[in-house]
Amino acid sequence: MELMALGLLLLGVLLAEPASRALAAAAWPARDPVGALLVWQAVGLSGGLALLGAGIVYGLAPFGRSLLEALAAVPHAVSEGRLVEQLHVSHVIALVAALALGLRLLGVLAATTLRTLRVRRRHRNLLDVLGTPWPAAPGAQVLDHPVPVAYCLPGRSARLVVSVGALTSLDPPEVRAVLAHERAHLRERHDLVVLPFVAWGATAPFVRGMVCAQIAVAALVEMRADDVAAARVAPAELSTALRTVGGSAPAGALSSFACALDRRIDRITSPPRPLPRPLWALVRLAAVALAAAPVAAVLIS
Repeated sequence: MELMALGLLLLGVLLAEPASRALAAAAWPARDPVGALLVWQAVGLSGGLALLGAGIVYGLAPFGRSLLEALAAVPHAVSEGRLVEQLHVSHVIALVAALALGLRLLGVLAATTLRTLRVRRRHRNLLDVLGTPWPAAPGAQVLDHPVPVAYCLPGRSARLVVSVGALTSLDPPEVRAVLAHERAHLRERHDLVVLPFVAWGATAPFVRGMVCAQIAVAALVEMRADDVAAARVAPAELSTALRTVGGSAPAGALSSFACALDRRIDRITSPPRPLPRPLWALVRLAAVALAAAPVAAVLIS
């Protein structure tokens, strides 16, 4: 089990740092944002499970030749008063480290989620007072503000917001382009895709790979929404709309304009070639295999 614990530790460190940096710098995700998002989710899940599993597997190594055997033996060791006798200092340290990491990950995720929900609820209440329903676009609200702004506020009571400045600055096809982009965010729940990576980056902001993951995932959800909108309107209309409505969204909102606007517009006007079908399928199989790797390693250890 010690060798398995070492393997899991190496896998977790590899995914959290060099692999995340390499994936964030790769060019192929722009050709397949959905596949890249699946890979990123697998990287986050696998990396977290591997780091937690390494501490648990090593810490319980004295109780059996596999994790399942060790877990079955622990209650007997406790009842017979042999738990402390069988654990060395290094095993205790490993278990404490795994517990601390698990609590840190869950705590930051919970705090980030609660803070985001609180900000969105406050913003939603303000919109209900200041916004005006727009009959021409069901579910959308118009904000009486001269600056061109469009964004969505995700959640169970989602809001899609455009300002008066956006409606006066954009032609009708360009307004449709912006609405299509924001509706893609809401329909595919991109906020739930981004949130774990925000928490992951906040868990260890000194680990550059984890910060790169957060930035890369934010960019990919924008690319995905761009692709959905570009399939419904002309690319020129979408790119013009993005250039016009290029302001920042309020806290807690998802915006069409979160990052790298010029690069995204270049991608819209000159779309990259999609991945060949075999590579498209391979990316998804790799994501599934990567997510399952730590669990499979523990079960067969």
